[in-house]
Amino acid sequence: MKTYIKHDPWQIIEDEFRPDHNEFSESIFSIGNGRMGQRANFEEQFSGRTLQGSYLAGIYYPDKTRVGWWKNGYPEYFAKVINSFNWIGLTIMINGQPLDLAKVKVKSFERRLDMQRGVLQRSFVAVMPNGTEVKVEASRMYHLFASETASLQYTIQALTADVTIELISFLDAEVVNRDSNYDEKFWEPLAQGERGDNLFVCSRTKKTGFEVCAELQTRVTGADGMISAADSISENGCVGQRYRTTVARSQTLCIEKRVAIVTSENHAAADLQAVATARLAELAPLQFDQLKEKQAKAWQAIWAESDIEIFGDVAAQQAIRYNIFQLNQTYTGEDARLNIGPKGFTGEKYGGVTYWDTEAYCIPFYLATQSPEIARNLLLYRHQQLGKAIENAEKLGFSNGAALFPMVTINGEECHNEWEITFEEIHRNGAIAFAIYNYARYTGDTDYTWSHGLDVLVAISRFWTQRVNWSTDKQQYVMLGVTGPNEYENNVNNNWYTNRIASWCLEYTLNCLKDAEHAQPGSFNALFDRLGVSGEERNSWQHIIDNLYYPYDEKRQIFLQQDGFLDKELIAVEDLDPSQRPINQKWSWDRILRSCYIKQADVLQGFYFLEECFDDDTLRRHFEFYEPLTVHESSLSPCVHAILAAKLGKTDKAYEFYLRTSRLDLDDYNNDTEDGLHITSMAGTWMTIVEGFAGMRVKEGKLYLNPMLPAEWQGYKFRVLFRGAILLIEVHGDGYTVDNISDTAVDIQTTTDAFTLAAQSRKEVSQVG
Repeated sequence: MKTYIKHDPWQIIEDEFRPDHNEFSESIFSIGNGRMGQRANFEEQFSGRTLQGSYLAGIYYPDKTRVGWWKNGYPEYFAKVINSFNWIGLTIMINGQPLDLAKVKVKSFERRLDMQRGVLQRSFVAVMPNGTEVKVEASRMYHLFASETASLQYTIQALTADVTIELISFLDAEVVNRDSNYDEKFWEPLAQGERGDNLFVCSRTKKTGFEVCAELQTRVTGADGMISAADSISENGCVGQRYRTTVARSQTLCIEKRVAIVTSENHAAADLQAVATARLAELAPLQFDQLKEKQAKAWQAIWAESDIEIFGDVAAQQAIRYNIFQLNQTYTGEDARLNIGPKGFTGEKYGGVTYWDTEAYCIPFYLATQSPEIARNLLLYRHQQLGKAIENAEKLGFSNGAALFPMVTINGEECHNEWEITFEEIHRNGAIAFAIYNYARYTGDTDYTWSHGLDVLVAISRFWTQRVNWSTDKQQYVMLGVTGPNEYENNVNNNWYTNRIASWCLEYTLNCLKDAEHAQPGSFNALFDRLGVSGEERNSWQHIIDNLYYPYDEKRQIFLQQDGFLDKELIAVEDLDPSQRPINQKWSWDRILRSCYIKQADVLQGFYFLEECFDDDTLRRHFEFYEPLTVHESSLSPCVHAILAAKLGKTDKAYEFYLRTSRLDLDDYNNDTEDGLHITSMAGTWMTIVEGFAGMRVKEGKLYLNPMLPAEWQGYKFRVLFRGAILLIEVHGDGYTVDNISDTAVDIQTTTDAFTLAAQSRKEVSQVG
């Protein structure tokens, strides 16, 4: 763990230069605006440890798969949202010596992320090799109000003597990915040069042919006013402008850079240069402080919708705001072609592509904090890729429109290259189906189910029908050779969660078809003709539901994670030598696979999704058996356990898991944050408070609340949207209040009462767990 981030309710603060941890800090201080983003790389050159990274949503490269043994059905490539143009770069020479924090004495240093206003700030005092001291202050923004633009301001103050400064401000498209499978360069240059006082670069991705154009404006101002560029530099894919000046002692040199980056995803390729010029021109009337004001106003609107306030626990407060901040930086929901990569715009690992994390963890956050269209766009993303999901299944031998949605994708094609995941971790289909149910349950919008959802549900059901087989030995259906959510088990038979979510999918699809028959009588026949679902097919689904096998231990009265689980040596995680943790970095894969240890919620994932199917005693037995065996070495693990612990009244345990999920990156729990943040699991932090501590659910069309208050907190407050109503819910020691600040009445249920909360009214409830 790393615990040097200072606790503050609105700021992320690093108060000294730690070169050995710089890649970790680059991840932590990442910024973006939903359209593009960047790690917190230094503007000036840095020869120490760094992972350079700037990323554009939707722009990817199909990096050829690298495996030792090719298997039938393997994807040919791993899609990667690739490193893009470096627009922040400055090469700075002070009295002929490079300003490089790896080569000078750093007298003071602070890096600060202002989450309330969406600004990254950095300051330091550097002692140059000749003893001259300079102070640098830098601010950077990815504009929410103009998402194809970004800006920075960088000042150099001469502290101890006059200094001569030569600097090059550059725009570099000659960038690479550290994780390139074959050390390929993913970009080919198209054009570069000067347009008036500005620089521009245009490049195209190899293979995929995405075109990107960036235009950069640099302004350098000294004590006597604007300083003109002395000359220009142009190399393959990189352009720059050189400035020379003298800065007197105590005086300051100010460098401001503004960039517009536009892509052929959003504009005609022939128009890119003109669009980039226009975007930059739109910022021209605004001073840098005015840009900061517009950025602050844009973030103010986001915080008004999604902030959670925690009273009496600064570490917890900072953590939830950090998670919400990063989620909103990553995905704004404006574009149904985009989704939420597990690393967002913060690193190369996982390629910036889509996993089942979106449906399982992110959709609840967007449902409750944004308009329903945002979550609907996430569902449409999968519907648009249904044809590819059917192709994926066909490659594996399935037919009749069966769909297997990819484990990893950016365009609908499977691009994950580990056989035990690609072929076997098929439970992902269940999360995608559950998201359709979750959306309809929360919003009450069943129109989506009829117009789009059933297409997906029927195709998934056809997959499950072909994936099970009848066991003459058991006289039941079984599902063989799968990997459940616990990826520390591969190629197992009858993973309980996979079997259970498959059965649920079939049951939910049948129920939706029945509901459609009553809700859509005029178009029912056309709907069934489109889907091609016969009575015989529906009967076969019901037969599977009624006869699917689930491994069960009568003695413990628990469902087993898979066949043979009790053959393992059951040693609790707390009894492991701490030096052996995390096991995924200390043990061989063979040893992990033979162990009883669980990477993340597996059986308990099913209890989270399908909680209405189980009473609290059943949940308690399963939680108390499986949680002690769980190492939580997936970022997705602690939130599910926190929610279930809260449901069981295990408040201390729930709080422990809350801190782990909320500060997973801030404190580097899993020693892997330097690769990038765990964006999708951050939605789980929100879920931990709202679904865990506040006990919020939707039951029979009503919003259900059953809050509890962790001992470490004095109270907490959050805002949710529910079926047109806007609710402020505040929990304190004596109970809680619900304020309806909208013009829409809403039905609410508590553990003791059910009522309709009128528009613009308040209800006080004197009960809290």
